[in-house]
Amino acid sequence: MPDTPFILQEHQFHSLKTVLERLRAECAARVVFLIDRDGQPIAFHGEIGDMDTTSFASLAAGNVAATSSMAKLIGEDTFPSVFHEGERESIFISIIGRALLVTVFDERSTLSLVKIRTKRGSFEVARILDQATDDSAAFRVNQNSFFSEITDDDIDSLFS
Repeated sequence: MPDTPFILQEHQFHSLKTVLERLRAECAARVVFLIDRDGQPIAFHGEIGDMDTTSFASLAAGNVAATSSMAKLIGEDTFPSVFHEGERESIFISIIGRALLVTVFDERSTLSLVKIRTKRGSFEVARILDQATDDSAAFRVNQNSFFSEITDDDIDSLFS
């Protein structure tokens, strides 16, 4: 996906939330996040408790950026996923273009299950984000053609 801004329409947001909701249930995860690579939360579904989701999103994006730099140092283009295992909870991050699908899970689930289910969910998320990018590009083209008819003389005449 190109790094151009896009507008996520309401129906696309609801589609993403549906994917996250299903993924959370299929993985028996505590929470599933969709974050952009700049660290901005896009959507999440699940139990966040008193978690600071903005900080979590920023740290997840920074973690992926650092891991990507390490990959380049050893001759890899990138690592498609990142995994952190804790005593009680673990985090699995799947990279989807310019987005990150982050699954937080505990002993009720396994890494294998999370990987399998996240892979399918990643394809669905990518499809929705690609559509949002395409729709945004079409919108920009239409907006540009609308304003291209207005000249500097037209603007000056408004203020004279």
